[in-house]
Amino acid sequence: MRKLNRPTDERMAVMKGLATNLLWYGKVETTLAKAKDLKPYVEKILTLAINSYEDNVKVVKTTTSEKGVKVQKEVINDGTKKLNARRAIMNKVYEVAETRADNETKADFVARTKDINHPLIEKIFNEYAPKYATRKNDLGIGGGYTRIIKLGTRNGDNAEMAIIELV
Repeated sequence: MRKLNRPTDERMAVMKGLATNLLWYGKVETTLAKAKDLKPYVEKILTLAINSYEDNVKVVKTTTSEKGVKVQKEVINDGTKKLNARRAIMNKVYEVAETRADNETKADFVARTKDINHPLIEKIFNEYAPKYATRKNDLGIGGGYTRIIKLGTRNGDNAEMAIIELV
């Protein structure tokens, strides 16, 4: 990993921020050096999610209703492998708040997001992990989840610029 002319805590904060934006938006424009450092960082996050996203456990919970009647409800929880991966990923990315669409009412937004505590983590486990797992099984390609496209130099400091995106 390059030092990027920063102390360790700042460098890790930059990686954490870039990884968060890449996983949330799908692509990020940054310098080539940062993009090359970000690639293995994000691929390790995605590999963690791919290897553990199917680890679910069904649990029966007993709750009492408003009238005092005991009701049993079947709930799907994370297994130990998925829970460990979820916590590791939460440590490597920042928390992202879900945003309301332009034509979405407040009631629709609340209904859509009421069960989502960590939108980025849910996106990783529910969208990216199944997508890349099927790619891995069908094509036999594990890894290579990101692509770096060089853009040329930036005006001002002549830094090499690149776009890093999810494949």
